[in-house]
Amino acid sequence: MTQRKSKADRRLDLIDAAHRAMIQHGAEGVHLNQIAEEAGLTSGAVLYHYPDLRELLIEAHHAGMERFYERRMRKISGVSDPAEKLIITIRSGLPDGPDDAGVRLLCELGGAAGRNRVYATLLTTLFDRQVSMYQTILETGAAHGFFTLTQDSETIARNLVALEDAYGYRIIARHHSIDPDRAVELILDYARLATGNPLRPTDRR
Repeated sequence: MTQRKSKADRRLDLIDAAHRAMIQHGAEGVHLNQIAEEAGLTSGAVLYHYPDLRELLIEAHHAGMERFYERRMRKISGVSDPAEKLIITIRSGLPDGPDDAGVRLLCELGGAAGRNRVYATLLTTLFDRQVSMYQTILETGAAHGFFTLTQDSETIARNLVALEDAYGYRIIARHHSIDPDRAVELILDYARLATGNPLRPTDRR
């Protein structure tokens, strides 16, 4: 006998369906019926869980962004070496490949941000949180003698996030000479100059 899903599980399924629909139809162009089709439900069933479609879309965006801050913070929480923390953080900020659904969704969101104030606010908040994340690593490393920063920590952190965004987009766009491994090395090249640390990668990801 098939177990009935809880309301919370159903809402998670709808968030996943909204992700897929937005990637396929655009962050602004997605419609209720398209989300319902992705979820295998009627439009009425979607509205039962989310009477306001905008709430579902915003939750979907929040869930996609969680990967690029909360998950990364958890990933480095047990690491004491600032250099290793920096390497892990850089690696985890890039797409797995051109079909990475989470990054494709962020690209869709970025395209709509100039016309949608809510999306612009979400992206700005994510950027600022990632900058703060990098700043903490850089300042801790400098305080303990691991890094010799060539600029203030905020400038370096902003450049690191900007490089993630730029190379992430190139990976999604299937640039012929930039894959995830190459992008990591290019960003690490800048980080080495900015921190004075050789930042030798390990196998840990």
